[in-house]
Amino acid sequence: MSAAPTPTEPTTPAADEDTAAFADLGLRTELLGALSALGYEEPTPIQSEAIPPLLAGRDLLGQAATGTGKTAAFALPLLQRMPTPRPDGDPVSLVLVPTRELAVQVSEAFHRYGKDLGARVLPIYGGQPIGRQLRALDHGVDVVVATPGRALDHIARGTLRLGSLATVVLDEADEMLDMGFAEDIEAILEHAPEGRQTVLFSATMPARIDGLARQHLTDPVRIRIERERQVAGEAPRVRQSAYIVARAHKPAALGRVLDVESPTAAIVFCRSREEVDRLTETMNGRGYRAEALHGGMSQEQRDRVMGRLRSGTADLLVATDVAARGLDVEQLTHVVNYDVPSAPESYVHRIGRVGRAGREGVAITLAEPREHRMLKTIERVTGQRITVDKIPTVADLRTRRFELTQAAVRESVLEDDLEPFRAVVESLTDEFDLMEVALAAVRLAHEATLPGTADEEEEIPQVAVRANREGRPGAEGRDRRGGGRSRAVGMTQVFIGLGRRAGVRPQDLVGAITGETGVSGRDIGSIEIADRFSLVEVPQGMADEVIRGLRGSTIKGRKATVRRDRDGEGDGGGERRFDPRDRRDRR
Repeated sequence: MSAAPTPTEPTTPAADEDTAAFADLGLRTELLGALSALGYEEPTPIQSEAIPPLLAGRDLLGQAATGTGKTAAFALPLLQRMPTPRPDGDPVSLVLVPTRELAVQVSEAFHRYGKDLGARVLPIYGGQPIGRQLRALDHGVDVVVATPGRALDHIARGTLRLGSLATVVLDEADEMLDMGFAEDIEAILEHAPEGRQTVLFSATMPARIDGLARQHLTDPVRIRIERERQVAGEAPRVRQSAYIVARAHKPAALGRVLDVESPTAAIVFCRSREEVDRLTETMNGRGYRAEALHGGMSQEQRDRVMGRLRSGTADLLVATDVAARGLDVEQLTHVVNYDVPSAPESYVHRIGRVGRAGREGVAITLAEPREHRMLKTIERVTGQRITVDKIPTVADLRTRRFELTQAAVRESVLEDDLEPFRAVVESLTDEFDLMEVALAAVRLAHEATLPGTADEEEEIPQVAVRANREGRPGAEGRDRRGGGRSRAVGMTQVFIGLGRRAGVRPQDLVGAITGETGVSGRDIGSIEIADRFSLVEVPQGMADEVIRGLRGSTIKGRKATVRRDRDGEGDGGGERRFDPRDRRDRR
């Protein structure tokens, strides 16, 4: 049932089952249409709780992990509250995010949701030509999504004017503070109007986040996704594991994992219809008999899909949560979360599709590096351990395929009537050795049952995630305690010609690198700061990008010499390399 329209809004047409819950939140027709087109079927818990107070203009403090849908939780109210007609110049909303990658993602989300409203959205981050940003700001924008450093740079230039701001959002506030942006955030908020709406989202609520909220939020609504309550219905016979994989490699990782696991039948859960349709096509291309199931299909279409799954005509179902609710298929052996579920309750609901009636099952989750904390939350709520495994390699896949061939041959030897083929083998052994005949037969069986070879596969990059003292993921090789770890595999040191004398701190270097390049804070290794220079460990493949980015920027207001570190050299001015006995400035 849709909410009654306000006098100033057009009447919302009768919503179908996919958008009814969003319509109940009072969203306007254009936003509901965009959500329906994107395949969003129902709001997540954070969206249901956050959208109404944000639409009412309240300040909000929300604790929600990555993957819970918090971008839509603040983007939809901001778009709905855009003034009509809109002013031609300064932005009415500013969203601050820790990295340029997230700035792009949030900006794209605003574009998707607000396309029918004509929303003008601009991402501002380091590494992008500033001339393009200046032109866009000069022409006028509605929403600016920015990293703190670049936003402050535009404010200092006078090109980003905050006088018309109605809302400021601090997204992933704990990450921004961890990366040394506290001073930048304070400076930005000083320039924002006092009567603005302020929204803060954070995955954790340490004392400094609470202090930031007390200082800058007025009588905020506090929202926290329930985590303490034990959720009933866990399946104790379900083996639970996760793989940390970059988003670009997820389709390949899914195929690799399924190839190794060899499920009898499996469900892959996705967040939206669009993702379901895209992934179904991809998996069919890999040779799986995959079927899509989502709310955009008629009941007749859904029944046909389920019939094919139950009859064994299909072995892989790619579905949204809503479409698969209450589903029970006896032959299901595996459930895959293509993304980390938005809430622990959703995770329990999904893995409950397998391991029923005493049967064993497998639950697999593909998590992006920044979703690692949500896995820990799910573990705490469910009381079940989720093992983080390495993505199977090409060698693992090759071994598994030979194991399957061996099992098939063994089963045939034990159960099949092989007598009709004896004459063929005997005639061949007159010409060839018996072992050669057997090898040729096994090869034919292997290629017939498993088309393609593992040699055609490419290695999928492994993403190493290590928990630090706070239980949060950090890049391998980083030593937050200053313990002097050796250089991590795959890392290289970048020399930066500024050190203690310039007032440089570890958070300044992290903020500069993440603000000007595509390197995330978790990718950065150990940081060493001397009087006149600093050394920072970064992934080898991203060192050149880091060097280019830092050469075009300033650190503590100063330009610095930046290059790959040359072992045994100082800064070219006679300063020695670090003495291992001096750990005072190691991070």
